[in-house]
Amino acid sequence: MLRSWAVPRGLPDSPGDNRLAIAVPDHHLDHLTYEDVDKSIADIGTWEEHDRTDRRMLFTLHGRTGRRRYALIRTGEGWLLHLTKEQPSDERG
Repeated sequence: MLRSWAVPRGLPDSPGDNRLAIAVPDHHLDHLTYEDVDKSIADIGTWEEHDRTDRRMLFTLHGRTGRRRYALIRTGEGWLLHLTKEQPSDERG
């Protein structure tokens, strides 16, 4: 199963712009290859987890247009998605 999140206002584009993240029902693994032409962000790419605690998960999304590092942060009311200040280098290794 794939753990899934909805980010209704889209991914944050600056570290000062946190976005609400809503846990949605898990997806089956066959969802990895699904692409909907009407989506503004297709479910294509990979992610890499760097660190996890009960209140935070730090990860990098590897998508069509590059790599971005985010933190998913548990708050008292739910979850926030935060674009980190430190981003991965553009070098591919």
